[in-house]
Parts: sequence; C-alpha cells; structure tokens
Amino acid sequence: MILKNNYFYLAVALILTIAPLFFGEYYVNLGSQIMIAAVFAASLNILVGYGGLTSLGHATYLGLSAYTSAWLFLKTGWDHGTTAIIAIVFTTVIGAIFGWISLRASGLSFLMLTLALSQIIWGIGYRWVALTNGDNGLSGLTRPSPFGWDLENSTNFYWFTLIITIGCLFFIGLIVNSPFGASLKGTRDQDKRMSALGFNVWKIRWVSFVISSFFGAISGLLYIYFNKYVHPSVMSITSSAEALLCVIAGGAGTLAGPILGSILIVMLKNYVSGFVERWNMLLGIIFVFIVIFMPTGMVPGILQLKNRLFGVKK
Repeated sequence: MILKNNYFYLAVALILTIAPLFFGEYYVNLGSQIMIAAVFAASLNILVGYGGLTSLGHATYLGLSAYTSAWLFLKTGWDHGTTAIIAIVFTTVIGAIFGWISLRASGLSFLMLTLALSQIIWGIGYRWVALTNGDNGLSGLTRPSPFGWDLENSTNFYWFTLIITIGCLFFIGLIVNSPFGASLKGTRDQDKRMSALGFNVWKIRWVSFVISSFFGAISGLLYIYFNKYVHPSVMSITSSAEALLCVIAGGAGTLAGPILGSILIVMLKNYVSGFVERWNMLLGIIFVFIVIFMPTGMVPGILQLKNRLFGVKK
C-alpha cells in the first residue's frame, strides 16, 4: 500500500510539473494561486484539523510575512533572501506571542482571541500609513531570482511554487505523522486524559501554533512574490475565513483536504466568478451540500463513497 501511494504521489507530481507546457499563462498563474492557497490552508490545518483549535486570525501570519518582506525590500534595498529569512523569523515570533496569549483560553474564547489579535494587526495595516502606506498598500516589488532563475516568467514561478509547496506539505506530513503529531491529536481528542498521562497539553498546542504560523509565513512570501503587491485586506477576517473554509470543505485533519478545498475556493473565486456574477452564492450552495452529504469534508467523503461502491474494507 505504501509503495502504491508513493507511485501515486510521484505521478501527481510529474503531471503538475509538465502541466505548464500544455496550458496558457492564465491557467499557469491560476495553478500558482491554488498552490499558495494550499500551503496557507495546510498551515491552518495543523491547528484546526490536528489540534482541534479553530482560529479566525490565521491571515495575520500570511499578511505579516508579506508586509515584512515587502517593506524591507523597498526601504532597505536588501536582497530577497535576507528579507525572506527576516520575514519568516519575525512572523514566527509574533505567532509564538499570539499563541501564548490565545491559548490562555479554549473553545469559543480561543477563537475570539485569535480574531481580536488579527484585527489589531489588520487595523495597524490600515492606520499606520507611514509604515504600511495604508489603503494604498505596498507596490513596486519584484520577484526573486534564486540561483539566477528568473521568476518573473510565469512558468518558472509556477515550478518554484510547486517545489516550495511539495516541500511544505512533505514536512507537514512528517510532523503530523510523528510522535509529536500523535500527541497533538491526543490533545484534540482527549486533552484531560493526555494531561493525566503527564503530557503538557498547553505546550504541545503552543508548539503547534508556532509551527502553523511558520508555514503561514512561507505562504505569505509566496503571496507577495506572486502578486508583487500587498494590501491590508490580505489580513482581514475574510482571508482567514476563506482558509478555514478550505480546510473544512476539503477535510480537516487530512493532508489532501486543504489542497482539495483550495482548488475549490480558488477556482470559484478566480475562474467561475468570470462567468457567474454571484459566485459567493454558488460557494454557499456547494458548502451546504458538503456539510449535508460530506460532513467530514470532501476527502473523507470521497473515500467513504469509494468504499461503499467497491466494497473496500477499512
């Protein structure tokens, strides 16, 4: 079974690698957007799916990373490599602080704290004009050229994003399938029992919060490199809700769920909206359908349907 899965993943990676050779620039850029959204949703899935911690402020880490990288590049003239490292470290540190604050509560109170903290950062993005340029955002950016690889070319950027996405998903998979990942799932399912067994539940959740913000920061770098522009709206509750929707629709607590959810949301947002004016209504209808017929998400739902049709035992 493991060997078959490896062959499947290799086949998918090969198809995604050669896809830009057969599609136009629009679809190549659409693919890049889907992968950026997938990394962002996967980072949130560490908290929501594996930790049972629903956050409505995760866009903070994408936005902070994007703004930090953009501001340093524009104001200091430092190279992309330096600004990327600083952006990731700074965002992860903020994530550690916000995690320390938010995890003093649980359940709905935790969700509201993540929302409140994100609104503070969102407000700073709009109001601190001298730093963020306010509602005008930061523009005039360029894409990096790692090892002389010109990422201004859409196909090259697609391949660059694919490499980063595969790397992020690979390491997230290692984390959630490690002993730490098992303990995180334990805190999600039986926090009192885990505590009674001697595990530091708060520390496990805090570490997962930090890891989540780290991968969120990486998605922020991909976002700013793709758009070459950042606006405070990227840190809004809408951005956080879209990522949460990707996780829930695709299947929380699964590696493929956020990817499938990101494909759905980005396709509706960027492609279907060109043909259907009320695409948000269509998204709502699809989400209601998923909740009713696939309450655990599309990935678990599809697997259950496959088992029913072909009689595959679990």
